[in-house]
Amino acid sequence: MINRCFWSNSSELMMKYHDEEWGKPLHDDRHLFEMLILEGKSCGLSWELILKKRDRMRKVFDNFDQNAIVKYDNAKIEELMHDPGIIRHRAKIEAVIGNAKAYFDVKKRYGSLDNFLWSYVNHMPIVREPFEMITKTELSDRLSKDLKKLGFKFVGPTIIYSFMQAIGMVNDHELSCSMRNG
Repeated sequence: MINRCFWSNSSELMMKYHDEEWGKPLHDDRHLFEMLILEGKSCGLSWELILKKRDRMRKVFDNFDQNAIVKYDNAKIEELMHDPGIIRHRAKIEAVIGNAKAYFDVKKRYGSLDNFLWSYVNHMPIVREPFEMITKTELSDRLSKDLKKLGFKFVGPTIIYSFMQAIGMVNDHELSCSMRNG
């Protein structure tokens, strides 16, 4: 039997996400960009809703390919605004385009999004001891501020902490969770 973090037991979709993705160190730039966008889109919404809409968002956002997204124009924004399968929040859609532009800035300065992000934890996941439920840290505050300086949007400290958990920069599995130690 798998012991899971309490939050993941709400549905099969959440259990699958917890068991297969959440907290596993992620280093692929395209997937890191996707997760950063999805975390931003979750602002004010449930993560389960984001997961339900993820496949459609992948399709309409060209699989989160930054090269395609930077070319989006007003016509594309209007098209996206009328797609009921995605999060239709204009500022969040515009942020995807702006974040794709900021991604290329990061890549130029730091070599990759992966290198930039993981440098904040010396390229090793942080295992917090003792476990406690938190929503942000000094590190997520710093990373949030730095991302904003680089032009990223919807990257507040709480969103960034959740992102850090999702991509495995921080191991926040509960002590009783089977995934905590591997």
